Amino acid sequence: MTVEVSQIVRELSHYLAERPAEQTAMMPLYDAARDHAQRRICTHDGRCPAITVGAVVLDERGYVLARRYRGAFAFTEAEPEEQDDALSGTALRLLAEEIGIRDVWAEPGVSGPFLIDVARPGQHRYGPRLRIGFRYLYRAHSSAVSVSAAGTGGAAWVPVASISIRSVRDRLRDFLVSIP
Repeated sequence: MTVEVSQIVRELSHYLAERPAEQTAMMPLYDAARDHAQRRICTHDGRCPAITVGAVVLDERGYVLARRYRGAFAFTEAEPEEQDDALSGTALRLLAEEIGIRDVWAEPGVSGPFLIDVARPGQHRYGPRLRIGFRYLYRAHSSAVSVSAAGTGGAAWVPVASISIRSVRDRLRDFLVSIP
């Protein structure tokens, strides 16, 4: 992965400065990233938190772009890959590859991750590690998703209440309420 540990620490530090109440949940990631940056090697025997990245896209109506996954609406997420030079770049790559949407823009006033959520071992597919999900917020026009993508169940604009990940659903509700 070409996303530097220092970038993960910067993104996390900025995020926690805005949301100090979430600091306790993020300390395992912060500690592991700091160890990696200082030692320049992993000494955690594969127990480091798994970093995943995803995008949350809102349209002009306040609907969110999601995919149907195991009977619920959720977001595509993945670990950064070699070609990704930034976590936000991973989010944009996933939108293009998984959903076929490229015409998005950053939400004004939102820099860095919109949400960093934590899933304990057993609640994800990354084995015995914590999963730390960096989620970035973007905007797009509802017409940006092709009819074929929506028709095949690949992606659809859905009400925020339809999102199965509670932390994302709650953060989106709070965000939409705060828009003047």
